[in-house]
Amino acid sequence: MTNATPPSLLFYTTQHCHLCERAEALLISVAQGLVTPIEVEAIDIAHEKPSLIERYGERIPVLHRTKDAAELDWPFDAEELAAFLAAV
Repeated sequence: MTNATPPSLLFYTTQHCHLCERAEALLISVAQGLVTPIEVEAIDIAHEKPSLIERYGERIPVLHRTKDAAELDWPFDAEELAAFLAAV
């Protein structure tokens, strides 16, 4: 029996979203500079529960820290993202 641990970060996104693509590229860039890797799960809100579209449809891309439920909405820059990731 395996004990799956949840990802440290959820990335709410959807297809064909140029802002989401920019946020993902920034996330990859900033995460490469981290000492400890962060597990990220991308969640396409269009393919999940309708409640996710209601909650995030106007806000995506959004990063969600699972340990404290803090969220970082777009727009964010590398400095803001690094500070957000430091608390993961």
